[in-house]
Amino acid sequence: MARITSNSLARLLLVAPGALAAINVDVENAESVRSAAAVVAGDLMSFYNGNETGQIPGILPSDEYYPWTGGVLWNTLLDYRARSGDTKFDSLISQGLLWQKGPHNDYLAPNWTASTGNDDQAMWALAALSADETGFQEPSSSQPQWLTLAKNVFDEQSTDARRADDGKCEGLLRWQLFPSNNGYNYINAISNIAYLNLGARLALATGNKTYSDLAEDTYELLTDVGFVTKDFNVYDGAQVDNCDSINKVQFTYSSGMLLHGFAALYNQTGDGDWKEAVDGLTNRILELFFPDGVAIEVPCEEAGTCNTDMTFLKGILHRSLASTVQLAPYTSSRILPVLKSSAKAAVSQCTGGDNGRMCGLAWSTGKFDGKTGAGQQMSVLSALVSIMDGQSASVGTGSESAQTNGGSPASVNDGNGGDNPASGMGARAGASLGAVAGAMLAGRLVLYLLDAGAFTAFLGIGALNEYRLRLAAASKLNDDIPAHDEEDV
Repeated sequence: MARITSNSLARLLLVAPGALAAINVDVENAESVRSAAAVVAGDLMSFYNGNETGQIPGILPSDEYYPWTGGVLWNTLLDYRARSGDTKFDSLISQGLLWQKGPHNDYLAPNWTASTGNDDQAMWALAALSADETGFQEPSSSQPQWLTLAKNVFDEQSTDARRADDGKCEGLLRWQLFPSNNGYNYINAISNIAYLNLGARLALATGNKTYSDLAEDTYELLTDVGFVTKDFNVYDGAQVDNCDSINKVQFTYSSGMLLHGFAALYNQTGDGDWKEAVDGLTNRILELFFPDGVAIEVPCEEAGTCNTDMTFLKGILHRSLASTVQLAPYTSSRILPVLKSSAKAAVSQCTGGDNGRMCGLAWSTGKFDGKTGAGQQMSVLSALVSIMDGQSASVGTGSESAQTNGGSPASVNDGNGGDNPASGMGARAGASLGAVAGAMLAGRLVLYLLDAGAFTAFLGIGALNEYRLRLAAASKLNDDIPAHDEEDV
């Protein structure tokens, strides 16, 4: 006899009389957007079973999805909550973020640590930081606070042990944590962009200049090695022993998260160089990923070769662009019309599934592509969230938290200094940095990446000694937090 779980029951209920209808939305009407988003969010959660007996809280079903996607799920719902005011998922968000925090409060849960990448860990940290930024209810006093969780991950990733220690990629984060893992010798840009994003936003939340210094230094390394170009192409990465042979595949979320990071640094400093970076990368993103005003995952979507991981990426891009508008409001006239046209197209193809409103990945055709999943639903929800009004992510300056519903003491300057970040980017005019919550890709995606694209010449690493000094400073930010030990896995 077939077993009916609450997850499968939820999907059955979606096809009840009256539920069989495509979603209609007027992107110029706030209430229409909120109503459509509520429907998409409800359908999204039909893919989550972590609240069922015998299942694992915080992650999507592990036979279909890598654990990093759980971090994207909660980050997406936090943004949705902050912009819509819908609190129905609060208990699930809190449970998920705390269940996966690991024994050392660093999002290295024992079940997944052995196969975790720096990008995976950062995705969870960015979700915790979003919880702090949006004023989400803090855990009880016996639990670490959201900001503490984000800081712990940043501190661990600031250590030399996580980084290439020689060669042309020296100083950059490796993709995987442990030498036994495939991908340990791959330097992927997104791990470093996520670290940069985390640092830029932690600087906003705490007023601590060390975070923004390390974010800036990471950007310098990314540009020196050629992962980010003067024309704001954002490439995927390279093998550590051949770092001048760059994989030139470009994914939406890498550029989006980098832009969010630029905007955070510009918001803090008002520096014209960061404004140039915001403007340059915005233009490149709209040109490359929104060719007809609708988001597209360039490397795989038109060919129909996107894997499960890749279905989450356009959502991260949409929310990153929305965060950029919040942090650099002057970009609204350039970004918001494209977000609206893309969101409209995204919803228009949500006509699949037994309920007649499940979403696919290909938005530009106006037709459902026949494939459903949590990533597809999440990306459409993010497209709708990105055009909602509201106070959500990382807004604020100095030591003031960006929270909207009041703050906890953890949101205020942590005592390590509240001076304004220096603006000295030197000759790095027109450079770039990056980003939000983003999403990290694991094994299947990197195998795809390593087979893709052409390569470019290495440009050389600069300022490495200063970078190491700042990494050492960062390692002292939370000396009271025990370091993760490989033996504990």
